[in-house]
Amino acid sequence: MDAKLVNEDRARSLALFATVLDMGSFSAAGRALGLSPSAVSRAIDRIEARLGVRLLLRTTRLLTPTAEGQAYLQAARRILADLDEAEQSISDQGTPRGRLRVSASLAHGRLCVVPLLSAFLDLYPNVLIDIALTDTTVDIAAGQADVAIRFGPLSDSSLTARKLGDNGRVIVASPDYLTRHGTPSAPEELHDHNCLNFNFRRAEPVWPFRRDGQDFALSVKGTIEANNGETLGQLAAAGVGIARVGAFSVAEELADGRLVPILEEFNPGDIEQIHAVFVGGANTPARVRVFVDFLAANLG
Repeated sequence: MDAKLVNEDRARSLALFATVLDMGSFSAAGRALGLSPSAVSRAIDRIEARLGVRLLLRTTRLLTPTAEGQAYLQAARRILADLDEAEQSISDQGTPRGRLRVSASLAHGRLCVVPLLSAFLDLYPNVLIDIALTDTTVDIAAGQADVAIRFGPLSDSSLTARKLGDNGRVIVASPDYLTRHGTPSAPEELHDHNCLNFNFRRAEPVWPFRRDGQDFALSVKGTIEANNGETLGQLAAAGVGIARVGAFSVAEELADGRLVPILEEFNPGDIEQIHAVFVGGANTPARVRVFVDFLAANLG
């Protein structure tokens, strides 16, 4: 068989397999591809026969990829994205266009990234933004996203990271809470207050401070814990207690006076760096390059 026809057939197989898992059933994939469910099923059978492995576990209601199927799906998405980008870059001479999959955390994404998207699309109307807000770390190398915005230290990898800014921390409370319970003048007085904290494993069990150039930490206690700073800031603004959160997550509340910073003279100045992480190199899609440049210019 002609090599060109073999390659085209394999490209169609990759697209069909990805569509089946994206749609969740043979019938839905068939409607999307203009094929009957039986034709889709036979095509999957041929792929499995060619590879010599089972890719899908099938029940009457559910299609579940095997480990080999998951690996084939990840490869399919990478290859199809590369093909799409190659054709677009040739036909449009590198004009930023196509689907751009962005992953950002719930709070930072909602408060800082989403408000920028309209301005970005005004500049690059041929880009389709596919944004997912989640506190789960996505696998960029496996093709789950094109750009991810991450906080804190980065693990060693082959990915490219571009610094977007720094996230400082601030202790906040509402004026109403401070009127009712008093304003702490020293960190030790927090023992008499309801301190709202994070509940995830990497959260520090203590709050750090600095006095006369010396760093120290205090254990604090409270009646509510949450998994993001936006929620803690909302609770603090409602007068529930005192919170120590990233400054970006309470910027609006601080600006309009619903929250006020306290104990700033004891702020140790600890920060988290914010990075955009993506697959870099000479073949990085134009849409990825311009989006990262845009974030660096507007989030810094």
